[in-house]
Amino acid sequence: MSAATATRTPSFLPEVPAFATDSDAATLACLGIGLPEAAERHLRLAGLAYHRDEEALAHLQAAWEAAPGHAAVYIGMYRFYFYKNRLSEALDVARACLKKAALENGLAEDWRAAKPGDADFNSFEAVLPRFFLFTLKGYGYLQMRLGDLDEGRAAIEKLLELDPSDKLGGKVLMNVLERRIHGDDDD
Repeated sequence: MSAATATRTPSFLPEVPAFATDSDAATLACLGIGLPEAAERHLRLAGLAYHRDEEALAHLQAAWEAAPGHAAVYIGMYRFYFYKNRLSEALDVARACLKKAALENGLAEDWRAAKPGDADFNSFEAVLPRFFLFTLKGYGYLQMRLGDLDEGRAAIEKLLELDPSDKLGGKVLMNVLERRIHGDDDD
């Protein structure tokens, strides 16, 4: 982790990263719709308490209690574990989030069953399908980072099947995976 990353206080709200497109901004903003004020407050406090794990986790739990199952709370929990390099726990959140995203899109619970025509995966304006794709991408990335390259590959291949124009950058992850398999990475 770089010094800049180590000193930055992350936000656990679905805020828009600097590199996000306008469409990414719309998706993340929509995922925060309907978030109760108490949950939003606890997500902000969790970000401020980032360097104090127990306090940050208590705020994340309070956010969950205020808005159980809300996408913004899942995103906050995922980010906490991811930024803390607690990747197994981030993967658990990604799995739960992937099930939620599948249900919200009317898809089968198993992401492997998703087909291109099952949701409007081609539209950047279709928030729920994009949420599913973003979650699948995160899931695949975590699998790769944790060493389950076969599962990571399957998730990224599914991402590319559902997003053939590669709006979400699945090809980049596939290239990283290929380099890792062939021993050409620095990871």
